[in-house]
Order: sequence, then structure tokens, then C-alpha cells
Amino acid sequence: MGVKERQEREREATGRAILDAARDLFVAEGYQNVSIRKIAEKIEYSPAAIYSYFPSKDDIFLALAEEGFRMLFDSYECELKEHTHSSPLACVRSAFLNVYKFSRDHQEYYALMFLDRSVPRISKDWQRFAFVHEMRTQITGLIQQSIDAGDFAPGTNAEMVFRVLMVSIQGASAMRLCERLVPGEDADALATVTLDAALTGLRTGFEHSYQPSTFCI
Repeated sequence: MGVKERQEREREATGRAILDAARDLFVAEGYQNVSIRKIAEKIEYSPAAIYSYFPSKDDIFLALAEEGFRMLFDSYECELKEHTHSSPLACVRSAFLNVYKFSRDHQEYYALMFLDRSVPRISKDWQRFAFVHEMRTQITGLIQQSIDAGDFAPGTNAEMVFRVLMVSIQGASAMRLCERLVPGEDADALATVTLDAALTGLRTGFEHSYQPSTFCI
């Protein structure tokens, strides 16, 4: 291995160590309570060394958020491949259950991405997160296919369905992650029945005043 290759690997390893340390601290202490100095102390580096990799604490978070959303996107695509011959409605159900599975299997990323209210909004760097919008558009398209196939009442708004299902599955995910379940309660079963109940109600159709925004995840 040449000197340049070794230096690149060392730099990548240091960048990874910074991100891992920051993720652990953000989740344990809350984003707003963690400083660059505290991250540096955790990996025994100077704050100046951290700044040579990331210009600010926000940039560290955005790097972690991008990693997390890409992991979620990749797992979503794997779910779709497994349901290649399934109906659009089955794919919609699978896509939202995948959000819960992500919260269960990647708890630290999920907590940062969806639960900590003090983190920067990813809309600050929307071009970087364009793939998130792509994932959202794909799922909304599947919902529209389900509406067109008669799985939902005529005139159902696909964006409204997306938001209601997302809020439903996020609620189950947050309850589990925040340890708000009673002892012995089956979190996986709760997430599944919550999603199925929301889908059943939405497919029945009902009057409501909710107007969804397309600029949200």
C-alpha cells in the first residue's frame, strides 16, 4: 500500500470515528447538549482536528442523517424487490412496516432522524437529501396505484394516506424506542396492528379536514 492510500484510509477511519462518537453522544445526551469539544474528547482528538473533517456540529449531524436515510432507503428497496409480484397495496404496507423495522434495528439513527427536536432540519440541505424525496414519491405513487385499483375510496388523496400511515407507524416506533410499552407487550405486533388499523380505516373512507403538505417526510 502506498503512502497516499494509507493516508486516505487513515482519514476515512478518523472520519468514521468522529461520526460514531458524535452519534453516540447525540443520542445519549441530546444534540443541543453536545459540543465539538465533547466529541473530540471522546475520541481523544483536538477540536481543531474535528473541524478539519467537519466545518460544524450541524455538518456532523447532516452526515449522520444522510447515512441513516440511505440505510432506510436501501432497506425499502430490498423490501420492494421481495414483493415484486405483490399488489401495490401490499407494497405500501411493506414500505411502512419497513420504517418500524428500521427504528428497531437502527435505533440510534432513528432517534436522531425522527425524535430529537433540537437537530437541524434536513431541508437546510435539500439537494443532498433529494433521494429522500425520491423514496417518498415512489411510495406515494404506489398509494396512487392502489387508489386507482379501487383499494381506497374514490377521490382519496394519496398524500393524505402517506402522512396518516407515516404518523401511525412512527407512533408505534417511538413508543417502543422511548420505552412506553407495558412489560411484556409485543412491540412488533403493536406496530403491525396499528398500521393495519390505519389502512383499514383509510380504505373505508371518511370525511376529514386535513390538507397534507408535500414538503415533509
